[in-house]
Amino acid sequence: MTLRRKLLLVALCTLALPVAGWLYVRQMETLLREGQAQALTASARAMARSLVVTDAPLPPAGPDWYVQQTVNPITIDGYGDDWAPLTPWSQPLDRRGKLLLAEDADWLYLYAEVRSAQRTRADAEDPGALRADHLVLSLGRAGEWRRYLLASAAPGMVTARPLDPAVDGLPAQLTAQWQEDGSGYRVELRVPRSLGVDSLGLSIFDANAGGDPQAVESRPLVAYSPTLSYELGQLALDGVQARVLAPAGWVLAQTGHLAAPATAPSEQPGWFAALIYRSLLANQVEDAELWTQDVPRLDVAQVRDASKGQPATLWRQGEARGSVVLAAAVPIERDGQVRGVLLLEQASRAVPLLANRALLGLLLTSFGVLLVAGAILLIFATRLSIRLGRLRDAAERAQLNDGRLDGPFPMTSAEDEIGDLARSFERLFEVVGGYTDYLRTLASKLSHELNTPLAIVKSSLDNLEHALQAEHAMPPDAQPYMLRARDGVARLGALVRAMSEASRMERAIAAAEPEDVDLVAVVRGCSEAYRPLAGTRRLDTVLPSEPMMMHCAPELIAQALDKLFDNALSFTPDGGWLRLTLREADHGAEIELANQGPPLPAAMQGRLFDSLVSLRDKATPGDAPHLGLGLYVVRLVAERHGGVAMARNLDDGSGVAFTLQLHGMPRQRL
Repeated sequence: MTLRRKLLLVALCTLALPVAGWLYVRQMETLLREGQAQALTASARAMARSLVVTDAPLPPAGPDWYVQQTVNPITIDGYGDDWAPLTPWSQPLDRRGKLLLAEDADWLYLYAEVRSAQRTRADAEDPGALRADHLVLSLGRAGEWRRYLLASAAPGMVTARPLDPAVDGLPAQLTAQWQEDGSGYRVELRVPRSLGVDSLGLSIFDANAGGDPQAVESRPLVAYSPTLSYELGQLALDGVQARVLAPAGWVLAQTGHLAAPATAPSEQPGWFAALIYRSLLANQVEDAELWTQDVPRLDVAQVRDASKGQPATLWRQGEARGSVVLAAAVPIERDGQVRGVLLLEQASRAVPLLANRALLGLLLTSFGVLLVAGAILLIFATRLSIRLGRLRDAAERAQLNDGRLDGPFPMTSAEDEIGDLARSFERLFEVVGGYTDYLRTLASKLSHELNTPLAIVKSSLDNLEHALQAEHAMPPDAQPYMLRARDGVARLGALVRAMSEASRMERAIAAAEPEDVDLVAVVRGCSEAYRPLAGTRRLDTVLPSEPMMMHCAPELIAQALDKLFDNALSFTPDGGWLRLTLREADHGAEIELANQGPPLPAAMQGRLFDSLVSLRDKATPGDAPHLGLGLYVVRLVAERHGGVAMARNLDDGSGVAFTLQLHGMPRQRL
């Protein structure tokens, strides 16, 4: 974890103060809400008792049919186009259909839709009409009722046949429109409101399901009552909206309107205070969509609880910005039965309701302190991270340059602990750089120092051999020792020549003159020269089709490829393969020589291109010694061309690949 994250976690400890203030504000808000909910519930209970005492026209107990209000007359044609605005509040009918009732000043309209995939058709006048699909309609008036049979063998106008004797005030026959399609059938009719129909029943008979063909359940009709609304308005409080609902949630009366308490412009909550309230302080509130004033039914949980005799309260969103609405629903009971539900709604400003200005100011101040402290710690951590990053970058540059520091070490003049660390790093890399320089010049020093003793030993052996041969006095047992001495001298001479060659190569690389050449031609020429040397091994060459120009020293690149090929050839088994590839790279080119063979040890991959480092086994007697200078020369060539030399194991584990990344040599100004 970074320092910035650690210090940020430390800064988060200051959250204790705003969190405590936030919890306290929420507790105060909850208490205020509970107090206001209890007060509104008490007012609703008092109003409900007043409605019962004054014998207000409450709906009867039990199930009923709700009649909606329609502004325009409905055309009786058997289609539901005129019923579209009322369709969302249809009433279920025997689980196989739905019923819609509406009224205007003159008529009571009925629209029934029945789902039936299989039909048994018959007209109402047919003898077997009661065994076919049909509807039984019951109309009631002043405690008396009469049933009518609705059936049809084809779409069109239908005349209902009475099933009961005549009743005063109820029609002798009814006409309706019958329409059907593949999903079922629809029946639409109307009766005059002057008949005074106060109850209605409608049942569906399906010939395939069976049952009683004449059974029908009659229910009272309820509708919006202006009389009940007037009496409710006499009891309602100012700024409170009151509604009387049937137990099923149908609106029977309504008065008042929601109005947020008047406040001065300076006291109204702004957008920031409202945002703080909604995001941090307010409890969850319901959406206002289900509570709109123009819906004929409120099918919400609070109304259902009140219809069962349990008062309920709810907070929902208000229409004004930053306001909420408290709704309280209580049952209206008469003779031990729930005859309706009284719903009171009161709007309140959100922020003044939940917290006073002192608590809100404390909360905002706490968050301000937290932000300032966090910003200060973040700035400090960022500065500390940047300083440590500079130390890391300097150390990485020193490692990339074999321990030699590229430029002055940063922050050595600082007086804090990071300055002490920087000075320790500087002393360390000075020691490592000196040791690295010693290793770089070790070969040339050894070759220079060993030349004279080696010449003395060689000349002494020559003189000794000539003296013994002249006197014919060399014992046979001494000849093997003489041969071993000469072989040792030869090997020492080869070592000295190799070290001298490496020193000359370093100087030659530093003094090489660049020119513009085609790398494709250079690599192709080297590949053709290597092919006879590969023997039984297969050498593949992958070159670009277009020339690749670069300002470089071609003889140095050829020497580096010679070293790489010699190294790869020594590790490739007989019958193995080698692959030489040239490809374009970012701002330069890449030359890769891959060969089949053992993988590189993980511990040696970063040291292969150092001086006097080799993975080959010790030379056996008679073999040329190997000092590990070849890959070191390859690295010097890559660095002279502004690139690097790398080695890696192939992904499939079949061998290794050595890569030269070349960016070209700088052009000299005339």
